[in-house]
Amino acid sequence: MEERPVVVVGGGPAGIAAALALKEVGVRPLVIERADEAGSSWRRRYDRLRLNTCRPFSHLPKRSWPKGTPMFPSRDEVIQHIQRHASEEGIDLQLGTEVERIDRADGDGWTVDTSSGVVSTAQVIVATGYENVPFIPEWNGREEFPGALIHSSEYRNPEQFRDRRVLVVGPGSSGMEIAHDVASGGAGAVWLSARTPPNILLREGPGGLPGDMIGVALLRFPPRFADAVARFGRRMDLGDLTEYGLPVPEEGVFSRMYRLGVAPAIVDREVIDAIKEGKIEVVRGVESVDGSSFVLADGTRLEPEAVVCATGYRPGLESLVGHLDVLNERGLPSAVGEQPAAPGLRFIGYVPRPGMLGNNGKEARRIARTVVRELRAAPASAPIPA
Repeated sequence: MEERPVVVVGGGPAGIAAALALKEVGVRPLVIERADEAGSSWRRRYDRLRLNTCRPFSHLPKRSWPKGTPMFPSRDEVIQHIQRHASEEGIDLQLGTEVERIDRADGDGWTVDTSSGVVSTAQVIVATGYENVPFIPEWNGREEFPGALIHSSEYRNPEQFRDRRVLVVGPGSSGMEIAHDVASGGAGAVWLSARTPPNILLREGPGGLPGDMIGVALLRFPPRFADAVARFGRRMDLGDLTEYGLPVPEEGVFSRMYRLGVAPAIVDREVIDAIKEGKIEVVRGVESVDGSSFVLADGTRLEPEAVVCATGYRPGLESLVGHLDVLNERGLPSAVGEQPAAPGLRFIGYVPRPGMLGNNGKEARRIARTVVRELRAAPASAPIPA
């Protein structure tokens, strides 16, 4: 059985942030990633994707972006950033390996069962991602729909949707951006289904100020105050969108984020302009599917030729740690960051918030400091490589 002081499960942004932070405090981690490259989840995203958060708040810990990187890095720039630093000396990266289960070892520590064998370790950091398993609702009749129906994780570009009637389900950041991408790419008609009106923030506010800078600052204030500021900013930036099917939600940005872990829709102004110009029609939520028709909450029937479900993800942690009593009723970790969910078991990257990549870096450094203290304090702990 292989023995390691710390195992990091997941080679995405949060996992590599944790590995870099551990390296900085003198611990050589083993990072286990099921894909054949680090940051693989970003490789599967759509072509025009950019970070919703700005460059100064969105880099790996103590690893700034290369000179010339735009304020909102592209998908490919994010991939390169992750892969560049995942290959640094002092990190052992094991690719193409599936972590199947994490168990408590006899005595102290943990065993990590993988497709390549069992690893014994004193500490485990799980970083498989908040958006891990694509989710599509089980609408009644969905399997009978004759057209193309995909999850947003499968969407790449609008080419295959040219001249077709397209329904995009879900008014979050991805749904709104994909709807705009399809509309500007020559689709015959584009509907955006919104069951719950989203909180909307612009990626760039007045004068080009990144919206997430304001969002990060507002995290310091009580939710009611932060909601009021965000609501005022939306009214000044976007006006009243009620007639376009996007009224202001009763629950504010920060209250909803703290209660449900739901991030706002962060979009460019051109997306809102396309809705106002009728290039994207916002419709009610989907209730069921009847042959080629999608039946909406208000009884309207739509007949799309293709459907893109931007309906979110599930963390998918049950098979990995569900037996350890460390998940809440929503399948999320009961404790995150430096606070262990169980002795020697931590989770990073499971709290959506403005500036999440930058926050992962801060969280990673706090975790690393705590982990190294625990390793040094444990008399039977694995040695810490210099």
